[in-house]
Formats: sequence, C-alpha cells, structure tokens
Amino acid sequence: MASIKNIGFIAQLRSDASNHVIRYRSGKVRQSGRGLVFWFRPETASIAELPMDDREMALFVKGRSQDFQTVAVQGTLTWHVIDPELLAARVDFSLGLVTGAYKSEPIQRIETRLAGLVNQAALQYLALAPVRALLDGGPEPLRHQLETILAGDPALAEIGIAVTTIRLTNLAPSSELERALQTPTFEGLQQKADQATFERRALAVEKERAIAENELANKTELARREMLLITQEAENARNRATGLAEAQQIEAAAEAERIRTVESAKAETEQARMTIYRDLPPSVMMGLAARELAGKLDTIEHLNITPDLLATVLGEFRRDTPALPRG
Repeated sequence: MASIKNIGFIAQLRSDASNHVIRYRSGKVRQSGRGLVFWFRPETASIAELPMDDREMALFVKGRSQDFQTVAVQGTLTWHVIDPELLAARVDFSLGLVTGAYKSEPIQRIETRLAGLVNQAALQYLALAPVRALLDGGPEPLRHQLETILAGDPALAEIGIAVTTIRLTNLAPSSELERALQTPTFEGLQQKADQATFERRALAVEKERAIAENELANKTELARREMLLITQEAENARNRATGLAEAQQIEAAAEAERIRTVESAKAETEQARMTIYRDLPPSVMMGLAARELAGKLDTIEHLNITPDLLATVLGEFRRDTPALPRG
C-alpha cells in the first residue's frame, strides 16, 4: 500500500513499483503511473491505488452431476489488472488520505465477481455428465473449459482485468459416494489379492508335492539299487559257492585219480612181484620169508630147530640145487 505523510496543509504520497497510482482533481486525472511519489493537497485531491501484480484467489465449487450426485471442485485462480484507469473507473480503489488504506474492499469485489463466473461455468459443466464420467475425466477438462470461458468473457475485459491461470487440485464426490464407488474397486482388488494368495498357496502345495514325489522317487531308486546290490551280492555268493564246490570236486577228482594211479601202480608192482615170486623155487621163497621175518623181529631169544624141520629144509635145498658134475 501507498505511504502518505501529512505535513500541515499538504501531504506526500510514496507508492511501490507494483502499484499503479491515479491522482484526481476536480474529477480529472492529474497523475497516473506506477511507483509515483508526489505532493498534494488532501482537501482537493482524490487518489486511487491499484495492485499490478498477479493476484491469487481460492476456488471452491460444490455442484450436482447429471445423476444428482454431489461433486466438489477445489483449486486456485490467478488474475491481474490490464487497464488500471478503466478498472479504477468501474471499481472504487480510493485511498483514505490520512491512513493510506482503501476506503472500501475493491479486491474482494473483484474476486466475488470472478467466483460467480467460475461457479456458473463449473455448475453447468458438472450438470452435463454423470458422476462416473466426471470422476473418470478428472479436473483437467473442467479447467480447460473455465479458462476458455473466462478468457472470452466480456465482463472481465469491461472492467480491465484478465485471468491468467486456473489450477484445479481436486474433483471429488461426497464422502459417502466416494466410499460407495470405492467398494467395487476395493472388492475387486481384494478378490485379486485373494486369488494371488490362493495361487501362491497352490504353488507352495505343488512345490511340496513335487518335493515329496522327488523324495519318494529317490527312496524308490535307492531301494531298487539296494535290491540290485543284494541280488548281485547273493549272485556273487552263489558263484563263489559254486566255484568252491567245483574246485572241491575237481580237487576230489584229482585226488581220486591220483589215488587210482598210485593204487594201480601198487597193484601192478604187486602183480609183478607175484609173478616173480610165482616162478621162484620153494627154497628161495623160504629164504625170502625168513629174511622178511628176521627183518621184522627185533630180538630172537630162542630158536627151536627140530630134526623134522631141518630135514625138510635140507631136502628142499638139495632138490632145488642142481647136481654138480663129477670129475
């Protein structure tokens, strides 16, 4: 705001560069510009000060959709002065020359007019579509429509202001409707979560089953290999037993053959001896028998030779001995 210093019958006004000051005297503009500093007589002057910077105001509109559902719109609107002298002619921006404050509330009046235009356009937009379509579209279509309407509204150009930007931060239904609209989505998401949980559990069960089947297959394979090993060991034992029996049979046969050979040799030897003994004279046989007997006797304590035995021996000896030639 402008700073006014009163000194007796005159006063000095000092304004900022962001404000446009207009000094009137006798109903005519005497000075007009931004950031002015001048002296004036309070009893004959009238001064208006207009902000030239961008002004921002809050927006809040609550309307009904085509299907009679409450929808709220929130955002901000930015406006600025494009013709300060025209605006000063249409809206009272006069300053109190003692305090330097506005005599009325011009900014509020302008924002009330802007809010009315925004509300009218927003209510018309909301009434043209059902709430589902409005929520699916979001605030962006409404923002474009508001910018188009306010940019071409002659009521704003007539007072020398313009809207620069509109930002809508939210377009939402009532809390009850929002919960009702969220329920199908929430239930759908819950069903998907339940389905995912079921699939995870089914996958876990399938993995456990596969693991159990794999363990059973491993145990079966181990049992089969153990059975094969036992069968092979039994077969090896039978083969060893069969080989041992065959070896024993071969050894027995060899032993029997050896015995047969030895006995046959003994028999042949005995047969040869018997053949030799058969052709010997009785006296020789008697001698051999005596020698054999003497060989088996350790000592001879008594020997009885009877005359009959001696006569028989001598007789046999003479008979067997060839007669010597006489000479």
